[in-house]
Amino acid sequence: MFLDLLFPKKCIACKKIGSYICDNCFSYLTFDAKNTCLVCDRPSFDGLTHLRCKKRHGIDGCFSSISHNKTAQKLIYSFKQKPYLSSLKNILSDLFYEGLIQNENFIRELNKGKWIAIPVPLHKTKLRKRGYNQSEILAEELAKKFNFQTKSLLERVKNTKIQLGLDKKRRKENIKDAFKINTNYMLDAKNIFLVDDLATTGFTLNEAASVLKRAGVKKVIGLTLARD
Repeated sequence: MFLDLLFPKKCIACKKIGSYICDNCFSYLTFDAKNTCLVCDRPSFDGLTHLRCKKRHGIDGCFSSISHNKTAQKLIYSFKQKPYLSSLKNILSDLFYEGLIQNENFIRELNKGKWIAIPVPLHKTKLRKRGYNQSEILAEELAKKFNFQTKSLLERVKNTKIQLGLDKKRRKENIKDAFKINTNYMLDAKNIFLVDDLATTGFTLNEAASVLKRAGVKKVIGLTLARD
């Protein structure tokens, strides 16, 4: 309470004092994230990878909650870049959860078996700078709401550049061989939800899914707060 008086919260979008997202700006957030196949980037009516695009070590689909419009972009940016507002986790995880429970295709997959949530990892250099992994926070919050486990089964061994601003070819090259299995954990999961804040081209999720599939995971589906 005292800190709120000294450092009042401001709306991320319009700077109005009161909260991180005012009622007016909140109204611009929409649960209409498009469903596309992460392999061919074409529409997928159920959010899953097209049968013709399926590969042995490929991702099986992706569900996202909100559209990556300007308001969502500002929220996510503030969550993982300066001013590093980790306290946005409550707002963002609630949005994430609401979008998923409204998605019949996600609920259908959720009910097919036991799932574990795996965050897309940060390289140790970026983790040290930021102090937290935004994807890990979102995975942990989702796990609480859906009552499933979360494990850091992946490590990022390549300090990749920020994907923003890179063309598709460079994005793919940038993320190639970026991940490996974290040997501190036992890989005993058959169904994994791979959690990240944002899906754009899908290269990051595809690369991470490939590593998990080659290690013996049966099904990997991406879950992202927003979809570009």
